Amino acid sequence: MPSYDAILNAFVTLMVTIDPPGLAPIFLALTAGMNRAQRYSVAVRSCILSLVVLIAFSLLGAAILNILGITIDAFRVAGGLLLFYIAFEMIFEKRQQRQEKTSEVAITKDHIANIAVFPLAIPLIAGPGAISASILLSTQMGSAITGKLILAVILAVSMGIVLLAFIAAERVDKYLGSTGRSILTRLLGVLLAALSVQFVADGAKALFG
Repeated sequence: MPSYDAILNAFVTLMVTIDPPGLAPIFLALTAGMNRAQRYSVAVRSCILSLVVLIAFSLLGAAILNILGITIDAFRVAGGLLLFYIAFEMIFEKRQQRQEKTSEVAITKDHIANIAVFPLAIPLIAGPGAISASILLSTQMGSAITGKLILAVILAVSMGIVLLAFIAAERVDKYLGSTGRSILTRLLGVLLAALSVQFVADGAKALFG
C-alpha cells in the first residue's frame, strides 16, 4: 500500500504535468465554432482516450523498459530531465506558444472531426511528459495490484479534473484573463521543476550510489 505522501506526490505531479488550466484556452481554440454539446462531446472523448493511453503506459511501460534493457533508475533521470524541460517551458511561457501552434496546424488541416484524438488527447493531454510521469509513478507505487489500482484512480481523477476544466473553460477564461493564466502557469512550472529535480536526484543516487 503506497504511503499518503506517495499518493499526494503522484497526484500533484500529474496535475502539474498535464496542466488543466493551460489546456483550457487551447481547448477553446480547437473547438472554435462548435456549440456547447459538441464541445462537451469532444471533451469527454479526449479525456477517455487520454486515460486509456496513460493507464496502458503505467501498466506496460516498465516491462517495455526491461525488454529494451533500460533500468528504471536511468529512466527516472531521463524522465525527470524531460519534466524539468516542460517546467522550464511553463515558467517562460514557451509551452503555451507550442500548444497554440499545434492547435493552429490541426485546424488548418481540417481535422475537426478527429480533434478529440489529435491533437487534444495526443499529444496535448497524454503527451511525452504525462506518459513519462505515469511510468515513473508506476514504479514508485510498487508492483502490487493495490499500487496499480491507486495510480489508475489517480489518473482517472486527473482526467476528471481536465474534463471539468474543459467544461468550465469559457467561464473561467473570462474571469482569469491572460494575466491570471500566466501567473498560475508559472507557479505550476516552479512546482514541477522542484518535483523533476527530485526525480533526477533519486535516480542518480540509485545509479551512482
